[in-house]
Amino acid sequence: QVQLVESGGGLVQAGASLTLSCAVSGHTFSNLAIGWFRQAPGKEREFVAAVTLSGGSTAYLDSVKGRFTIARNNAKNTVSLQMDILKPEDTAVYYCAADIYRFWNTVRATSAREYEYWGQGTQVTVSS
Repeated sequence: QVQLVESGGGLVQAGASLTLSCAVSGHTFSNLAIGWFRQAPGKEREFVAAVTLSGGSTAYLDSVKGRFTIARNNAKNTVSLQMDILKPEDTAVYYCAADIYRFWNTVRATSAREYEYWGQGTQVTVSS
């Protein structure tokens, strides 16, 4: 059983930065990937970024490449999402999720169906 707790959300102005953190516990799997997803009101949940805890391979949504950075800290069992140059369209509830995989690739990383465990979410609001 994997437990995930997000933190770091808030209200910021466009152009600002924000860092989300996902605390991961209860896992003993080396083949674990953590993904960040977001869901805006009236929209479907959307993949944002993912990282494998063992090799550090990453995947990003095209619209956040160059602005968002996902990083793992295996010593602290956390995965962070550094978000720079935030835009109003980044406003959403952000969730971290865990995927126990056999073979990982970027296509798998983007599918919410592959993630077995989810956090409660943290709100990010970007004002214009």
